[in-house]
Amino acid sequence: MEQWYRDRHTKGVELHFKIEKNIFSVKSAIQQIDIIESKEFKRMLVIDGKLIHAGKDEFIYHEMMTHIPMAVNPDIADVLVVGAGNGGIIHQLIKYKTIKSITVLESDEVLIEVVKKYMPRCSESLSDPRVSVEIGNDMKYIRSVKNKFDLIIMDIPDPFGMGESHFTKEYYGNCYTCLRENGILINQHESCFYDEHKGACQRAHINSVKIFEISKVFQASISTYPSGHWLFGFSSRKFHPIHDLKAKQWQELEIPTLYYNTNLHIGSFALPTYVESVLKIVE
Repeated sequence: MEQWYRDRHTKGVELHFKIEKNIFSVKSAIQQIDIIESKEFKRMLVIDGKLIHAGKDEFIYHEMMTHIPMAVNPDIADVLVVGAGNGGIIHQLIKYKTIKSITVLESDEVLIEVVKKYMPRCSESLSDPRVSVEIGNDMKYIRSVKNKFDLIIMDIPDPFGMGESHFTKEYYGNCYTCLRENGILINQHESCFYDEHKGACQRAHINSVKIFEISKVFQASISTYPSGHWLFGFSSRKFHPIHDLKAKQWQELEIPTLYYNTNLHIGSFALPTYVESVLKIVE
């Protein structure tokens, strides 16, 4: 009998995947974690019934969140990653020899153990000697640190439920003080293609606009994400994502990528008209 996993995108839209194999399932103290296998999208991480990571297209999301800021400031040395228990962001960051430290804040220790065992391609990066993993309340950590990081990447799946508190003006303000003068904040902005998600996209953007001197939105095409069109936020005190792009310097690093390149970098900030209209309302 065939098994299908249904990932709900909106009240009226679902994306269905034929399951080849159920790999692992566990209920941690925080959430339900499942690993399933799809012929087309490879091994997939599902948390509380929602698709978080698919082996087929995870590199797009993780490359865009990582290489956009690194190409703007290749001198980034100290990085804070909020979330990222699946190791995908870290897998990209460790490609840079110039990075000295990567602090990962993850709330669920069970998730890290699960992905280490069943999704090793990304999670093996967590064993890099520059990486330190802090388990616990990231809100408390963010409030206690000042002027410490050059880059913060918020790898929080959704701005509602458990992740809602990460998309507030207070949280963005804490990130601002946590960053150094040359700091950059990267977060995901959801998608505003569906009306159901427009509000979350606007809330993420308005908080960054209110706090940071420079706040821009960029995009990527990711097949398994709702609508397939995903938005990200770039916020900084001093760096502009296009005007300060160090394209030649980044290219000379010869960082291996499958999606990101410096031409795409520039183009990703050219947004469709409907996206500009949604964001302009809150600017």
